[in-house]
Amino acid sequence: MAVLVALLLLAPANPAHAQVVRDATPLEFRDDAEARRFHDLVAELRCVMCQNQSLADSNAQIAHDLRREVFDLMRSGRSDAEIRAFLVERYGEFVLYRPRFGGHTWALWLAPGLLLLVGGVVVARIVRARSRQPLPVEEDQEW
Repeated sequence: MAVLVALLLLAPANPAHAQVVRDATPLEFRDDAEARRFHDLVAELRCVMCQNQSLADSNAQIAHDLRREVFDLMRSGRSDAEIRAFLVERYGEFVLYRPRFGGHTWALWLAPGLLLLVGGVVVARIVRARSRQPLPVEEDQEW
């Protein structure tokens, strides 16, 4: 029992070491236009693991794999729209930083405007209701 307790106390002292992810072979672009297209595309795609980082910013292994996949799809002659469609089909609308307006995303696009409109109506009603109430008269106040 003492050995088990000692092992449990020493376990946090030896943390698991995370490995730094590096691409085995760096991407080599044919020209500046291809590099610019690639960087623009991965900047507008979201890392499916990090959730709040683009593929360009993330160091997760899946982000490296997806960057390689995007690069391979570009080299195979697919357009940006086809690459986005492929990734949406595979990972869902979540992979896009700017999801398309559609059946699943209408609330995402319309909710801010509706909330602003409802908030404005509520504030207008409160102001109108308070303006109708007479001010209390204090008898000991001198004018």
